[in-house]
Amino acid sequence: MGNMKYSFCVFFSTIALLWGCDRTLPPVAEVETGERGMVVSAHPLASEAGAAMLKKGGNAVDAAVATAFAISVVEPFAAGIGGGGFLLLGVPPDESLGEGEGIYRVEALDFRERAPKLATRDMYLDPEGKVRERSSLDGHLAVGVPGTVAGLFEVHRKYGSLPWEELLEPAVAYARDGFEVSDIFVRRLEWRLGVMNGNAAAREIFTRDGAALSSGDLLVQGDKGRTLEIIGREPQSFYRGEIAEAIAADMAEEGGLVSLEDLRDYRPIWREPVCGEFREVRVCAMSPPSSGGVHAIEILNIIGDSDLREWGRENADTLHLLAEAMRVAYADRAEFLGDPDFVEVPVKELTSREYGRSRRSEIELGRARPSAEVKAASREQLESLGRESEDTTHLTVVDGEGLVVSMTYTLNGPFGAAVVVPGTGILLNNEMDDFAVAPGVPNLYGLVGTDANAVAAGKTPLSSMTPLIATRGDRLVLAAGSPGGSRIITTVLQIFLNAVEFGMDVEEAVSAPRIHHQWLPDELSVEEGGFDEEVLAELRRRGHKLRLRRGWGNANAIVLTEDGLLEGAADPRGEGEAISINN
Repeated sequence: MGNMKYSFCVFFSTIALLWGCDRTLPPVAEVETGERGMVVSAHPLASEAGAAMLKKGGNAVDAAVATAFAISVVEPFAAGIGGGGFLLLGVPPDESLGEGEGIYRVEALDFRERAPKLATRDMYLDPEGKVRERSSLDGHLAVGVPGTVAGLFEVHRKYGSLPWEELLEPAVAYARDGFEVSDIFVRRLEWRLGVMNGNAAAREIFTRDGAALSSGDLLVQGDKGRTLEIIGREPQSFYRGEIAEAIAADMAEEGGLVSLEDLRDYRPIWREPVCGEFREVRVCAMSPPSSGGVHAIEILNIIGDSDLREWGRENADTLHLLAEAMRVAYADRAEFLGDPDFVEVPVKELTSREYGRSRRSEIELGRARPSAEVKAASREQLESLGRESEDTTHLTVVDGEGLVVSMTYTLNGPFGAAVVVPGTGILLNNEMDDFAVAPGVPNLYGLVGTDANAVAAGKTPLSSMTPLIATRGDRLVLAAGSPGGSRIITTVLQIFLNAVEFGMDVEEAVSAPRIHHQWLPDELSVEEGGFDEEVLAELRRRGHKLRLRRGWGNANAIVLTEDGLLEGAADPRGEGEAISINN
């Protein structure tokens, strides 16, 4: 299936005719159907790498690891071995153990980047206490301790079946033989070209004498190929061997903080996922230090019993309620969310149905509340409930035995910190910007935070990454995720609602137009061409400050149909691909 075979489906064309309006609708994904497995990622070559592992008899974890390493080569602007992320693993009941009537067990792995030991709360402030412009975004000081290699090795150690080195072979081949860069790649590169040219190693690999590559150019990454071969033989080399020494030496020379001790001490963390119920579907997503699971479930609880299906997917009441629920959740995010190893995060309270009902009662269907009127819950209110770059990439894999991987990982902004470790080909992240570098100061994605997400040595920055697995008893319903910075949570939430509440097929669910509100700035983002002008006018009348945007996110999803078939789709806003296994 080609990565550019986009078309408009009959569903959206019919709606456009019924509206009687001429609007440019978002393209619609193609669906892929499989019986024995499915891999969906943001790039066709990466999906092919994962599918090759399933065809060899590997499981979903093997395929996910191969896909992730391939992404680090073919989508280096979005994610890679110099970054980190989160993985959800869905394990079906084992009938041989009498678990045929059981439920999916969902596990969560945190391999997010962490602040170096020398990091301090005020490290990005000048002597007057003001944030030094772009100090948390560009260059070596923006880099957190990478976790991707450790995370992939850990999940493979626990659940993989094929030999580790074999999983890296496709990525090594893509790096050494090269691949043709796409328009998407070139646009990301042009965005960061000035900073990339400031780093000699990055300039040598990703430019032609300082000029951006052109679409169709062959990109060969020999140094990265050698690095991946070393990781294939000995993954701990990234943290304790020659690769670690190269990273630490470059950091020391260029004023970065990541040390050999930071790398040696890095460990991924298995955490409990955040789970909730919606329409008899169990929804599990990533727990803190990601805010994704908490606030996806909080928004679903605020929706509660409201009959969105009766109202309609693109009805003004539906969109208004969604926007107001998003506004509340992001206000709570700014106040309460952070690394649970450093701050107390009231997960149980924020995700309780009672709390959702209480916040729902504040929402008026006829009026949008200005964000200045929307406050986070007080600690007392929660205690009364009882205790308890636009970039980034996502991949989704289901194997023939029902094992599910939903994984989101990143470098943060496009091409991360625009820093390549000399001789290794490793692009490093700029994940330190995901901390609140100062209270109330927005990060790259416009999100603000408080002391809960302040910089501290060894601390994990707050994230919006939302890998999600939804099940009903012993059956998978949907696995999904997306990149998109602050818009990840709302993108994944809407894909879930499209499938579960509105009954859309997977290609429709992934392709449908999106909205987004994150409390601050006080504006409702609306995908251009996706909604009827009469609906937008009604939202404006209710007080929403609309901002029309080009489509965002690069999501993908897999559903299990009632007939027992896997259906997968990659976002037509990107260049990804779903590949099925049928024999």
